[in-house]
Amino acid sequence: MAERTSSARLSARALRRYSRHLLIPEVGLTGQERLAAARVLVVGAGGLGSPALQYLAAAGVGRIGVIDDDSVDETNLQRQTIFSASDVGRNKAVAAAERLRGLNPLIAIDALPLRFGPDNARDLVRLYDTVLDCTDRFPTRYLISDACVLERKPDVYGSIFRFDGQVSVFGAEFGPCYRCLYPEAPPPGSVPSCAEGGVLGALAGVIGTWQASEALKLLLGIGEPLIGRLMLVDTLGANVRTVRFDRDPDCIACGARPTIGDRPLLVSDEEASTSDVPEVEADALDEVLRDAFLLDVREPHEAVLGSLDGAVQIPASQLEGRMHELDSARRYVVACRVGVKSLWAVTRLREAGFTRLQHLQGGLLAYAARHAEFDFF
Repeated sequence: MAERTSSARLSARALRRYSRHLLIPEVGLTGQERLAAARVLVVGAGGLGSPALQYLAAAGVGRIGVIDDDSVDETNLQRQTIFSASDVGRNKAVAAAERLRGLNPLIAIDALPLRFGPDNARDLVRLYDTVLDCTDRFPTRYLISDACVLERKPDVYGSIFRFDGQVSVFGAEFGPCYRCLYPEAPPPGSVPSCAEGGVLGALAGVIGTWQASEALKLLLGIGEPLIGRLMLVDTLGANVRTVRFDRDPDCIACGARPTIGDRPLLVSDEEASTSDVPEVEADALDEVLRDAFLLDVREPHEAVLGSLDGAVQIPASQLEGRMHELDSARRYVVACRVGVKSLWAVTRLREAGFTRLQHLQGGLLAYAARHAEFDFF
């Protein structure tokens, strides 16, 4: 990271607050002043963003931007520790910024309640020194990486699923980017999200905190950041290992002859690829099912949490081999837990010739939220 041309003079209050940092030779007064002058953008205020934001704020990073267009849901509280029950329904960026201002009134917080997209990616990244990728969507991960490469800013990456996590630093000078490690995104719907597959809440704290640590090292110019290294964390087996990888000379973003131009590329998105699928809102499902059948494509371990009477249950993992059990003349509303697997199922059924299909918006979780007698969590 390029060294800032100015430093922030610390007040007597700040010197006391950050006294434990000042005792560290690698940080000291000069390092703490560098943190006070630094600017960090955190994309996503969820499971990873929660611990990352809190530790960056507590460390005294002078300006922190938090961008998220999502709202706090009760299911988030199991791992997104920056929020409380009273925040349910509020925008995550706004609620997180309020919490951070209470945590450290000596720093500035930019609450950005909007989606990080190709139209604003470069402009946002340009305003900060370092970016933390705390998202859970593949299209956004590629956008962050591309924007960081184009703006020459480091991208501190983290991801989690069930008991496993990953951390790396992309886009730093002479270092590989996210596309060097993962040139292409997986097909939409082929990889379950945390909402579909679950995640150990404490794992989010481990990985998000490690992202904050990597960001602080970059800002201070100390240690050996995870550039060209992917750290793999297995909390179930209590194992941590690091895999080295190199910059791809043919990478379309950071290779010898990049082809992405001056705008980050939006990779295939499940939302875009299924935009023409007729959808049923959770409030209207009971009415629609008077003339249709519910096709529940949740896996067996998800379905044990409850289902609707009369539903046809075929797990998404078995759909290819069990399509013959369905009647293409019937009308089906396809549903899963939150709406990811079901979108994939609709695509496959359409390819097989089924036309009388609708999709349950938000999945059975959205339906259960409106009907206290059901529990699809």
